[in-house]
Amino acid sequence: MSDRCYRQLASLLDSLPNRFPSTQSGVEIRLLMKIFSPEEALLASEMTATPEPAAVITGRAGVGPKEGRDTLKRMAAKGLISVKRGESEFGFHLKPFVVGFYENQLPRMDAEMAVLFEEYFNETRGALLRVAPAHHRVIPVEQAIPFKIGIQPYERAGALLEEALSWGVRDCICRVQQKLVGKGCDRPVNSCLVFAPVKNAFDRSKTDRAISKEEALQILKETEEAGLVHTVGNYRDGLDYICNCCTCCCGILRGIAQYGISSAVAHSEFFLVVDADACSGCNNCIGRCQFNALSPSDGIIAVDYHHCMGCGVCVAACPTAAMHLERRPAKDITVPPAGHREWAAQRSASQGNRS
Repeated sequence: MSDRCYRQLASLLDSLPNRFPSTQSGVEIRLLMKIFSPEEALLASEMTATPEPAAVITGRAGVGPKEGRDTLKRMAAKGLISVKRGESEFGFHLKPFVVGFYENQLPRMDAEMAVLFEEYFNETRGALLRVAPAHHRVIPVEQAIPFKIGIQPYERAGALLEEALSWGVRDCICRVQQKLVGKGCDRPVNSCLVFAPVKNAFDRSKTDRAISKEEALQILKETEEAGLVHTVGNYRDGLDYICNCCTCCCGILRGIAQYGISSAVAHSEFFLVVDADACSGCNNCIGRCQFNALSPSDGIIAVDYHHCMGCGVCVAACPTAAMHLERRPAKDITVPPAGHREWAAQRSASQGNRS
């Protein structure tokens, strides 16, 4: 079977702001072959990031209208592509690899796909994480921030859930993938939260389990207790998920832990402060820090400002309440793009820097 359409699809995906870097071994092609059937890859390789009618896409691909439209519908159902209702008909458009169609393959994730992803991640050394702005942004544990400090709604996980009209939860594909390759950790798996501004959005989902707002808030609390870091899309408006993950499993956070890509995820607008008089030097917090930002120093805890991501996960581990988050100096704060479109435009402008 020819892999031409898969190579064309791989090149197309790498041209998107999210990127899909190539490898010398060609493992990215084998990964696409695992995820897309030949019929799906052919249509996807002729798509764009702008919604188009099925007839336009099938015409470019040289596929019969009915056959092609049925395939596009199946692809949308599998989360491989996006579909948008137009004035007179639906438009179909390409999804990026990450964050995009890969996360939707949870129902089809098996040992083969897990190994292929691991090989791809390791061979590219997290290359898709080296372009600015980062895919994800850390948002802090709210209880770690003193009440006197103002905090924007887009910085608050609880506020994002409170403002939604429907909620869902799915297994973390990162922890599922890592377990399948014999790695990872024992932190909660059913922990990735999704939400929407319309009611009943997840009632028919094959990936997400519909839950109540109260259940979503409880899961958020449980992930904080488990020491998981909250991350969201790196923009302010249109957020629809909260990842709760760790540096040993997360395909994004691993960029920091495994390859030292400090910009793999954008830090929050906060950093950790330790009250030297209250700190007992018990070191409980050190094991909670995912980013190696804490260390013992003269009987108390020292904070490495540049390594601290401002997640606040460590604060709950302090028995003497000696820790809290403070807002970073204005010179160290980069306000996230307004929405995904602005994020994509900024990232496209950075594509020349592909170190």
